[in-house]
Amino acid sequence: MAYLLLVIAVVFLFFVVSYNKLVTLRTKAEEGFATIDVFLKKRYDLIPNLVETVKGYTSHEKDTLDAVINARARAMNGSQTERIEGEGELSQALGRLLALSEAYPELKANTQFTQLQQELSQLESEIERSRRYYNGAASQLNIAVQKFPTVLIAGAFGFKEIPYFEIEQEQRENVKVQF
Repeated sequence: MAYLLLVIAVVFLFFVVSYNKLVTLRTKAEEGFATIDVFLKKRYDLIPNLVETVKGYTSHEKDTLDAVINARARAMNGSQTERIEGEGELSQALGRLLALSEAYPELKANTQFTQLQQELSQLESEIERSRRYYNGAASQLNIAVQKFPTVLIAGAFGFKEIPYFEIEQEQRENVKVQF
């Protein structure tokens, strides 16, 4: 009888520890995504100012400006997975927008544009660090959800793998700008 109680206690303790570990990992991943979200919001707020500044110097670059505006709208809305995908598109569009400054010396010399470009660069660094943290937390959660025996607890309590915040292959290539 004592052995049976000991076995039940050990099994119960295992379930409690495993469940709490999964909750901790999920919470860290949510915290990581929330941090990314804060920096992305700052970037979303910066983009209209950047577009307006560029618009004054590059009236015939409407396609590039529209691409940035449309990508921003897609990245701001949707599920977590849709937003991650939209971010890639927005990063590419922003790269094309910033590359325009090479063709327009007056724009490159504009202090407001330079300041906005510096702010964007700082935000991109913060986003990159936040992505690294989130992806680390997502990796830990995804591994725990897949490993035996925690996979049993994860399945029973609805813990699922979460997507990584990564860039697509076409985003790894240099931005191509044609004038």
